[in-house]
Amino acid sequence: MIEQPVDIQIFGRTLRINCPEEKREELNRAAKYLERQLQELKERTKISNLEQLLFISALNICYDLNQEKSKFKNYSMNLGIQSLKEIVSRAISEHNSKTIQNNKIEDIENNF
Repeated sequence: MIEQPVDIQIFGRTLRINCPEEKREELNRAAKYLERQLQELKERTKISNLEQLLFISALNICYDLNQEKSKFKNYSMNLGIQSLKEIVSRAISEHNSKTIQNNKIEDIENNF
């Protein structure tokens, strides 16, 4: 991956960031997202100090990320639990089926 410098604009400031060509679009989306977050926060709080806006936005974004990670972890755990339930259920069904077959064989043998 060869990184090329990319200029992005956030809140009227230009940042030059090295970025692989294939990730340039993602970087631009992230910059636009940050720009929206900063603008919304500025309008909502009337804070004009860019440093404060950046720190608060960073905290908000980290909080949202942690919430999504937690949701994903819970979802993954629920999938794992569901998968285990299905495996146990199949094993019990197979065991019951074999037990019934064995009982039938024993009944036939006992009748002879």
